[in-house]
Amino acid sequence: MLYAVIDVETTGLSPRTEKITEIAIYIHDGERIIEEYSTLINPETKIPFHITRLTGINNQMVKDAPKFYEIAKKIIEITEGKIFVGHNVSFDYNFIKSEFKSLGYDFNRKTLCTVKLARKLIPGKKSYGLGNLCKELGIQILDRHRASGDALATTKVLELLLSIDQTIANKSLKGFNSNLSKSIIDHLSTEAGVYYFYNSDNELIYVGKSKNIHARVLSHLSNNLTRKAVEMREAIADVDYKITGSELVALLLESHEIKTHKPIFNRAQRRSLYNYGLYKFKDTDGYLQLKILKLLENSVPLTSYASINEAKQHLYTLAEEYQLCQKLCGLYDSDGACFHYQIHQCKGACINEESRTDYNLRVKNAIKNYLFKNDSILIIDKGRNGEEKSVIKIEKGKYLGFGFFPVNGNKIIVEELNNYIEKYNDNKDVQQIIRSYLRRNNVEAIINVDT
Repeated sequence: MLYAVIDVETTGLSPRTEKITEIAIYIHDGERIIEEYSTLINPETKIPFHITRLTGINNQMVKDAPKFYEIAKKIIEITEGKIFVGHNVSFDYNFIKSEFKSLGYDFNRKTLCTVKLARKLIPGKKSYGLGNLCKELGIQILDRHRASGDALATTKVLELLLSIDQTIANKSLKGFNSNLSKSIIDHLSTEAGVYYFYNSDNELIYVGKSKNIHARVLSHLSNNLTRKAVEMREAIADVDYKITGSELVALLLESHEIKTHKPIFNRAQRRSLYNYGLYKFKDTDGYLQLKILKLLENSVPLTSYASINEAKQHLYTLAEEYQLCQKLCGLYDSDGACFHYQIHQCKGACINEESRTDYNLRVKNAIKNYLFKNDSILIIDKGRNGEEKSVIKIEKGKYLGFGFFPVNGNKIIVEELNNYIEKYNDNKDVQQIIRSYLRRNNVEAIINVDT
């Protein structure tokens, strides 16, 4: 059983009207913490003074922090298949559900409340509030009323409760295929890579990727959330995996394996991680326009998004940073000048006042990191161990494949990297994977190559 112990700090008490300012998540396997994540969040509203006095989080601290939509995918991934644990869990859970609802996503997880569980397993305490309970139990809270400090304290409370009632920690997974040995699970890697589920007839039934293969497989084996999840879990008789080190390489390999083998449970799932794309075209006056559209069947976008809200927020950011016209970005509807022109933040491309050359240059600068149309690049990232790196090759905008090469100090001999590339097919899915990943994450290096 895997647990996601979560605490949030907020601008107030009501999830309908207030926003999250900080989140911390500790992933626990029933014995120890195996992963953690925490960040401040820009709530896009002012933090009241009385909240700042309580938490120490002020407006300046969250000014440059990510907005919720920017970390939403991370929260989905890290909590998937896990029990959502909180001290007074409804508070944290309802705030997170509300944030996702504003993005058009229905966030659902099974929950466990350590307040209710503590009342059941250790009755008679004067108070079950986190501070008082921890004091009675001898649990130190290093940073009270901050998400990381409170979540870590809740994790320690959970550990104590699990030690009291082992039936919670050792709850059997009914329906497990008898051919699936515990030793198979114990020997899974904790590195990034791709994993493969097989049934009793040695047929491949599912392919997935994870930054931590062991933790991700365990989450499948404890997943009772849907009929399909239980059906797949019952069918698993063997597990195999390939380490990639690089999460981006894992995504590319996963996509290739699914297309090649078409496992039954990958086909059964609706894999719609990206639904909207950013597209570029010229209008009749020769100005470059950026538009957010539902993904087009036979067209590769500059980058893609999980929701329309995420797409619009990103485009607003680009427009502000590069002084792009909101009207030409599809963010402002008007027959005349856009609103930003009226407040002197648009240079007049919307009414042909700014030259096409000047305006289009800024658009090209804004999207250059997402445009592979004529680019030839090598993407360098982590390898499968400390003695190698991974390399992904794109030539004139076409994805050619990836490979792993030995590390020779800090020196990379570009001419030799072709010897390590294993060819894989290019398609719109891998193009979207690469563009979207590079927009959200860092790799070790991107090398431009002359062809």
